Amino acid sequence: MFPFVDGFHWTVGHIVFLTAFGLVAATMAVTMFFVVQRVLDNFRKNRTAAIQWHSDFHDLGEQDRRCRHELTGCAARRECHNSFECGHCADHPRFAQLEPATSAVSLDAFGLDFPSDRLYHRGHTWVRVEEDGTMTIGLDDLGRRLLGTPDRVELPKPGDSLTTNGAAWYAFRNDSPVRVLSPVDGMVIETGGPDQDWYLKVRPTRANPNLAHLLRGAEVSAWLRRELERLQIMVAPAGAGPALADGGSLMEDLPQAQPDANWDAVYGKMFLAP
Repeated sequence: MFPFVDGFHWTVGHIVFLTAFGLVAATMAVTMFFVVQRVLDNFRKNRTAAIQWHSDFHDLGEQDRRCRHELTGCAARRECHNSFECGHCADHPRFAQLEPATSAVSLDAFGLDFPSDRLYHRGHTWVRVEEDGTMTIGLDDLGRRLLGTPDRVELPKPGDSLTTNGAAWYAFRNDSPVRVLSPVDGMVIETGGPDQDWYLKVRPTRANPNLAHLLRGAEVSAWLRRELERLQIMVAPAGAGPALADGGSLMEDLPQAQPDANWDAVYGKMFLAP
């Protein structure tokens, strides 16, 4: 059936077969080229995101790099040296055993909604693991109030790859971009937005993703108390508490409530993107 073989003679059937064979081979080659290119692009993006995160983490102030176990009182004066990647910390399992067994998230005093069926990233996103193994990602209630009503958001497309602590999406307020970090590794399969309760649905990169770096249970309350203290210092250094609270609850749109604050600096610290 192929030329250059003894006894081969060209016929119409040979021409049709070889043309079809060539088209199939070319299609497979082009498909493989784009698959390999996408894999390499994702690898470069993931590697770049990891490098940027480690650089950004070390640019954070010392008070912004406190260990999660210091916040709950299980460790004294402990700074994180693992870029909040608790799965790589040799001491994390030991401290985790000392944490309160309760799963309650008591935030009523702040007027904030932090459902206990979610895990929380210190860059103010949350993750909910669904029954089918996919994960839903959203902005937590404090992050939502920090941004208020964004002018627009730039979301990744379905099929795009996310890296933990890399950019998940960008929100724009007064033409300034705010980089929101991804709490997990995965591939985007669906997008939501600020008009919904969630922003992204992703399929995790691994069958059993390591979520040790995400906050849960009682430690969420301890973290939120520290976050609100930091926010008060940055937004109202003179103690102008009423600008942040309305009847004991945090204002829905904080930039609108305190327009003279340096919100670029606030976003850099609160969203861990200095």
